[in-house]
Amino acid sequence: MKPKIYHQVVWGAYFKLTFTTAAWGVSFIATKLAVREVQPSVVVWLRFFIGVVLMFIILLLRKQFALPSGRDAMQFALLGFIGVTLHQWLQSTGLVTSQASTTAWIVASIPIFIAMLGWFFLHEKVNLVQLAGILLAALGVLLVVSQGDILSLFSGRHFVPGDILILLSAPNWALFSVLSRGVLKKHSALFMVFYVLLFGWVFSTLLLLGQGGLAQVLHLSQTGWAAVLFLGIFCTALGYLFWYDGLSVVTASQAGAFIYLEPLVTVLAAWVVLGEPLNVASLLGGGMILGGVWLVNTYSSRMDG
Repeated sequence: MKPKIYHQVVWGAYFKLTFTTAAWGVSFIATKLAVREVQPSVVVWLRFFIGVVLMFIILLLRKQFALPSGRDAMQFALLGFIGVTLHQWLQSTGLVTSQASTTAWIVASIPIFIAMLGWFFLHEKVNLVQLAGILLAALGVLLVVSQGDILSLFSGRHFVPGDILILLSAPNWALFSVLSRGVLKKHSALFMVFYVLLFGWVFSTLLLLGQGGLAQVLHLSQTGWAAVLFLGIFCTALGYLFWYDGLSVVTASQAGAFIYLEPLVTVLAAWVVLGEPLNVASLLGGGMILGGVWLVNTYSSRMDG
């Protein structure tokens, strides 16, 4: 490939990764706006209905659509329940009471949980520097959740139910990521993502019908619809498409670096759109989380190399 064309392709990948990270950062604000009007299950159902339809169209246009085998379908169903239905329910329900900025900082700690699961279940090595990173990130999470008063968490003075659900969503996504590793070795990312989203949406439909929330769709305002459409189009369909397009050009470690932008985008957008305060404890705790994640990822790459 000619140098000029190569640089254009790389910069195109950087743009797609930046776009995706920014969209995922704003997703917490969009979800927060939507759950003010309807049940979290309605938001999850609408978001992934839009995402699945658009992903299906993309697969057809790229001539990558195919039916999975029975065994693959069972794996996709399990991943869809864990990574879509349960994960999104935890986050959207948590955002009813949790701040969007708090959610973003907690979610940023997911790589820490992935490293811990890899250590416990896959027997992956963890050195002292990585262990220090895990402890630093954990302290950062406590600082963010308590808004600077960690002792209040143990006395019960500072307790937000949504924060607990968001905390549970982090190891849940880590479990999803670990389970996805084996599946990704057999299938293309887009093929897997489509069926994971499809099964996740099916389970979300059952949840929605069980809660009788379908009628609430009619109660969404223009703001609510704008939030849901943003989640379905930009955060789900284009988000996954652009992310894996970027991964096809740059390395996983290069793509992973863009994730550090996500909570920063969320904090800024939450301040502008939702009026959430920018406090020192949140920024300091967030910096500790990102620092811990950097230590774990950096020294994991060195060990692998």
